[in-house]
Amino acid sequence: MAELTYKVLVRKTQDKERALARNAEGVKKAAESIKELADDTASDADALGAKSVDRDSLAECQELSKVIRGVSDGAITYASKTADTAKAAKAAGDQARTTHAGFQEAFDRSDVTDLEKVSRDWFEQE
Repeated sequence: MAELTYKVLVRKTQDKERALARNAEGVKKAAESIKELADDTASDADALGAKSVDRDSLAECQELSKVIRGVSDGAITYASKTADTAKAAKAAGDQARTTHAGFQEAFDRSDVTDLEKVSRDWFEQE
């Protein structure tokens, strides 16, 4: 089994925090692109209506615009939830660092050389 130290835990937690933040930003950009497509499709439907295109084609274009808008709204909601998740991950990471940093400081100050040999009692005493 791999050795999990405080420093490894902090690094992995920070990596996850950054990945979630990047993903949240990526989803937000995708949602904005989808919204632009919905707006463009609605404009196309308006242009078709102005040119006296048959009603069926116009209705299909308008329906497509509504569907794309629904996808956009869903993506925007998802982006918001992803951003909330990223914030929660950061808060959890901050709390973990605050709560457990003392263990690492005590270990660094001590003359203990092998983490596996440290008993729980030692941490309680420190």
